[in-house]
Amino acid sequence: MTLFLNRHFTLQKVAQRSICTSACRQVKNRVPERQKEFQEDLGLPVHLQGGTRDYLLYGATMVLAGCGTGAVLYELWKASFPQKKN
Repeated sequence: MTLFLNRHFTLQKVAQRSICTSACRQVKNRVPERQKEFQEDLGLPVHLQGGTRDYLLYGATMVLAGCGTGAVLYELWKASFPQKKN
């Protein structure tokens, strides 16, 4: 029982220490800059205005969605025509 309590209190002290003594970082607020970028009329949908990373993410999403749809249709086709057992 004593070992359990020692571990419990040690863990509690470590948890408190890491939370209480963490350094506060000053992060520059870039939200207004990003809002201006997305408010510009570039002739692109909003989900592609972020640049190359957005194009890659969008493309990967479309490929995965297409593969998933194809796999579902294949399984439905396979289930529709079961193999005959001899």
